[in-house]
Amino acid sequence: MTVLDAGVLIGFLDASDAHHDAAKEALTTARDRGDRLVVPASAFAESLVGPSRRGSKAVKEVREFVRRLPIEVVALDESIALVAASLRARHGGRLKLPDALVVATAQALDAETLVTPDRDWPPRSKLGLTARLVQL
Repeated sequence: MTVLDAGVLIGFLDASDAHHDAAKEALTTARDRGDRLVVPASAFAESLVGPSRRGSKAVKEVREFVRRLPIEVVALDESIALVAASLRARHGGRLKLPDALVVATAQALDAETLVTPDRDWPPRSKLGLTARLVQL
């Protein structure tokens, strides 16, 4: 299983994004390995902000992409929220709440890989991640 941060979807879908090529490679590699692709609902919402500004057609295109690949959207639950709050409290400015929710989701699902464009996160050992952390 590979858990995706919002920036991976954003980068993949926007050819002008600085992370486009790396996001495309990461998704292709995960799909070729046969990984189950997962995005936390919070990160999915984050990836829909830009398309929402452009209108319902843009949102529909992103939703269709997620269905087609397929990428499973995973709901936030109480246990994920508790872990995310603890991560945020421990790591302050180095880990924002949306990022802590992604890390907590990867932990809860016992993911093998977590992919993010963020390079300023604390080391995976300090995050309590067993998953391989791929920073684009």
